[in-house]
Amino acid sequence: MQRDGSPNASGLRVMKFGGSSVGRTDSLVRVIDIVANELERGPVAAVVSAMGDTTDWLIDAAAKAATGERELADHVVDTIASLALGNGTAVLDHLRRVRGMPTQMPDLLAVTHDVLAPLRQVLYGVSLLRECSAQTLDLVMSFGERLSASVIAELMKVRGIPALYVDSRTWTVTDDRFGNALVDWEATHDKVITLTTQFAGHVPIVTGFLGQTADGRTTTLGRNGSDYTATLLARGLGAAEVNIWTDVSGVMTADPSLVADAYPLERLSYTEALELANFGARMFHPRTMIPLIESGIPMRIRNTMHPEQSGTLVDREGVAGTNRPTSVTSLENLALLSVQWRRLSHDALVGERVLRALVRARVTVWMTVQAAHGQAVAVAIPAAQVDHASAAIQEELALELERREAQPLDVRQPVTLLTLVAETMSETANVAGRFFAPLGAVGVNVRAIAQGASSRSISCVIDAEHTAVAVRTVHAAFNFAHQTVSVLLLGKGTVGRPLIEQIREQQAKLLRRQDVRLDVVGIVDTRRSVFDPSGISLDDWQAQLEGSGRARHDTGSELVDLLDRLRRLSVPVLVDCTTDADMAARYLAAFERGIHVVTANKKPLSRSWRECELLTAAARHAHRAFRYETTICASLALVETVRDFVDTGDRVRLVEGAMSGAMSYVSHQVSSGVRLSEAVLRAKELGYTEPDPWDDVSGLDVARKALILAREMGMEISLEDVAIEPFVPGMSIHTRPAPGRLYERLRELDELVAERARDASKSAHVVRHLARIEYDPDGRSPRVCVGPRFVAADHPAARVTGAEACVAFYTERYRACPLIVQGPDAGGPVAAAGVLADILEIAESLRHG
Repeated sequence: MQRDGSPNASGLRVMKFGGSSVGRTDSLVRVIDIVANELERGPVAAVVSAMGDTTDWLIDAAAKAATGERELADHVVDTIASLALGNGTAVLDHLRRVRGMPTQMPDLLAVTHDVLAPLRQVLYGVSLLRECSAQTLDLVMSFGERLSASVIAELMKVRGIPALYVDSRTWTVTDDRFGNALVDWEATHDKVITLTTQFAGHVPIVTGFLGQTADGRTTTLGRNGSDYTATLLARGLGAAEVNIWTDVSGVMTADPSLVADAYPLERLSYTEALELANFGARMFHPRTMIPLIESGIPMRIRNTMHPEQSGTLVDREGVAGTNRPTSVTSLENLALLSVQWRRLSHDALVGERVLRALVRARVTVWMTVQAAHGQAVAVAIPAAQVDHASAAIQEELALELERREAQPLDVRQPVTLLTLVAETMSETANVAGRFFAPLGAVGVNVRAIAQGASSRSISCVIDAEHTAVAVRTVHAAFNFAHQTVSVLLLGKGTVGRPLIEQIREQQAKLLRRQDVRLDVVGIVDTRRSVFDPSGISLDDWQAQLEGSGRARHDTGSELVDLLDRLRRLSVPVLVDCTTDADMAARYLAAFERGIHVVTANKKPLSRSWRECELLTAAARHAHRAFRYETTICASLALVETVRDFVDTGDRVRLVEGAMSGAMSYVSHQVSSGVRLSEAVLRAKELGYTEPDPWDDVSGLDVARKALILAREMGMEISLEDVAIEPFVPGMSIHTRPAPGRLYERLRELDELVAERARDASKSAHVVRHLARIEYDPDGRSPRVCVGPRFVAADHPAARVTGAEACVAFYTERYRACPLIVQGPDAGGPVAAAGVLADILEIAESLRHG
């Protein structure tokens, strides 16, 4: 081994196991098995943390002793002993039963007693003095690792592993900064060298987190101290690799509790890991990385519960030639403090003075943003340090505040520091645009912005309430994984059922070709609901709905509960394929929860103009998509066509056409000699009509469509303003026939309708059911009318022969020759395709901002 600690050819691996890995019986059994299996591949050393919450309990015991509560402190020590004994005894029982180990077992009670007896004496002294200094607290905390390593070493011996208990205080030399000691590497290296002969033929079980001053006082290494111990030991021994065993399968692209699609990265560079550490990634600490960087030893993050997975490799090279971001981090529970001069000052810069004050007060500063000329500064700090930091700043700027030369300190909390890390960010164009544009698109307000000096990161401060949606949005925007869209479907009838089938057929293709994973997470009908956040299997969704679905009673509260569950998922979309007229309140509830809405239901959009405006305003305010293209002529994009006219400055003067595929079919059949009642019945059987065909023949369905389209043109009108003439003479939209009476009434009118068709034919015309929208923004009042019309053979609507729509747009730019949109407009599959297109449009707009 070389003096600088560079890796040797021994193949030694230093393995570190954290508190979660050794805190339970099942995980402790896995740790022992992992060490045994890895030992077969070559020499290993293990660094262990205290079991479970032992360190917190020790701090609590010290606090109780410092207030004179000696018995309570002793009770805490008993709890610590019980945890170690319980885990150890259970593991021994497992080894005896499963592994067939000999009945001669170590006396764990004696081991535990010997380790903890000095602790009880220390706590007794603390209770007498009623004081616990930082030095004493370090000594108290050291017993967690000492007990853990002692018990684990004994258990490994039973397993047949030649374990050797090693107290890291015997070789880790530090200064006397108790609680966060700095290591003297030269002295530490000299001591490690002297220990190597003792390690020969053994597996050292080393206490993490601990050190010792040159004069023999116990210290602790601070946050991630056991990881630091592992990398120090690896450098001293010239190890081939460091393995950090934890409860995740590597460095994740985002917090898995916030992003279901987060996944472990295969490889990182040291510098990327350092950048993540600088922005609060709990898996790394800058000091942990230093021994690796100086020695070139790689580190691998692995999952104790899944040792077969390779985890994340951290080394000098990382992944070369990639512009793919590393990870999105979210450091929560912060506060944003800002202060600025009221006037331009040539004195000491406010930013410089504020930072000096915070350094003196030992306040942790996660991000600093200074305005031009240093006349204003904002800092992100832990929320728990707000009062302390505020006092320090106010003391520093007392004179300026008194003279009103500085504005009062502004505090915003709670906030989150959101950071994107990428090794080659400076070489990639538009990273900032791709980072911030999607955040704005989903309504996340950015309070402060910073670019890392290394050009490996970009950060912003956001309100804490937006943390989850912001992390998911950035994660998706940079294509870390596929874009997951979570759909809650209302209605499984004429449109809903074929929509489910189309999604089922397209799921694999969408994932493969567009990186869009489309999950139907919930299905609701009039009787039952089923919800699965991981996605419902669409191969047997009906069986799930009927078999395990939840019976519906109070539809309002139950749907709100489902919306609350939906809001936590990636790209949540509420899809309404019902004909319920009272869905507007559900849409508003969805927007309030950050959920997009896609609807094929015309009824909520044909209520009063004020109610409709409230819906669109709510969607805009929440920065959510509200798509209803299929409410008019299925998937013919009439809404989009009108919006394009309006947005580009064109003026729509007249819209006329057949807007109902069902009535196009009926009118063509009647013109061909089929009796009205038979034509409507066939249309119903073919799935062309509304659930109640009276909506079609009365003209109400087309009136709703015309109303929605007229509002897109800018008309502030309601359904009462639409002049409606039923297709069938003698019918009224105000008199709906009783159930079962419609066809009887139609048969009574068959001859009258047939005669009108013959009259039209005599003059070389045909009867078509048309909507007409006349609009002059500068003058005449708008006029919308719906009803049967005789049209000549050259009229655009005359060409429809089946369940089609044909709409002509006359605008300033299309004055002489109208823009004609024609295509199928009836049947569930056609409408379902339009709904699916709206859903995918949302996914696409979010991905590309």
